[in-house]
Amino acid sequence: MQPDNRIRVMEIIARLNVGGPATQVMGLYERLDRDRFDHRLYTGHVDAGEEDHLRLRQVETGVHRVPGLGRSVRPGDDARALFWLVRAMREFRPHIVHTRTAKAGALGRVAARLAGTGAARVHVFHGHLLHGYFTPLRRRIYVRSERLLAGMSDRLVTVGAQVRDDLLAAGIGRPEQYVVIPPGVGLGPLPDRGAARDLLGIPRESPVVAYVGRLTQVKRPDRFLDMARRVLGQVPGCRFAVCGGGELAADLQRGTEPLRDSFHLLGWRKDVETVYAAADVVVLTSDNEGTPLTLIEAGMAGVPVVATRVGSVAEVVRDGRTGLLARTDAGELAELTVRLLSDRALALRMGEYARGWTTREYGVDRLVSDTQDLYRSLGTSRGPHLIPEAIDQ
Repeated sequence: MQPDNRIRVMEIIARLNVGGPATQVMGLYERLDRDRFDHRLYTGHVDAGEEDHLRLRQVETGVHRVPGLGRSVRPGDDARALFWLVRAMREFRPHIVHTRTAKAGALGRVAARLAGTGAARVHVFHGHLLHGYFTPLRRRIYVRSERLLAGMSDRLVTVGAQVRDDLLAAGIGRPEQYVVIPPGVGLGPLPDRGAARDLLGIPRESPVVAYVGRLTQVKRPDRFLDMARRVLGQVPGCRFAVCGGGELAADLQRGTEPLRDSFHLLGWRKDVETVYAAADVVVLTSDNEGTPLTLIEAGMAGVPVVATRVGSVAEVVRDGRTGLLARTDAGELAELTVRLLSDRALALRMGEYARGWTTREYGVDRLVSDTQDLYRSLGTSRGPHLIPEAIDQ
């Protein structure tokens, strides 16, 4: 196939960091067929502490940096990023503009309209900002903005059915615009359980509860700490491994000072497999989620989970089979965590079921296949003169 017949995809994300959206982007970039796709990545600002990861990705992939593109609203920077994207689109002339995260979704879709190249516009909601992020006024502004942007979109992709339903209930988009594409995850080889604990400085014989993710308000690290205190009341020798960082990292560290011997604050780690291998249970305490990769990775590692029943979590965790779901209540989370720590046979059974379930349903190859089907549908709906028929059945 000649290069000029490839489908040109311009993928835009605000931050190519260690989070879930970036993981999906990298999985697609690495697996899409180069003979059929000219797939280019565009990203902006990365938070302090994550620059090394971004530089590594840039070396590996030749990521295009967008001046001014960041997570926060800064009118001057946003205008600079918008016009930079318009110019880049007119030079690259993508068939598809594929955006992820709220800021990149807004600027990318507006830029695609201003560029006037006729590109199809796809935006992915890895979750939504309807709960746990904004004041009521800011939530109204967000909803109105997303309603307007939905009118500029050919497809709206969500990582789970519940996320789609929440957005539709808020009046964002039309049902026929939506496509559900669950995440696709790959997990590296797991070290031996004992070796993993040695690497993390955790006693081999202790029960271990792990948290993996950003330490931000919506993730509720304060609830994790409250839960941990309650667990320690019943399982005094339990250890808690926290892998991640964010604006609440210092608050969590202060909160754990009275319990410092029970906590292992690991920061960001590239070898997240080591954390899963060391854990007996992985806990998620969020107020809001899309389809959290932490729970998928834990399942692939054969570790049962305890999680709040929010967003599309119940689509990842089969309650009573691969883990246990709770209300957003520290007491209930602690009770379920103690149940798994106290019943090793139950935890092992759930972990083995989780390994098969998540590997089958959330592999990267499935993500790539679903995305190719999405691109094919855009070619069918918009016509081959706009998007080449470059994907074989």
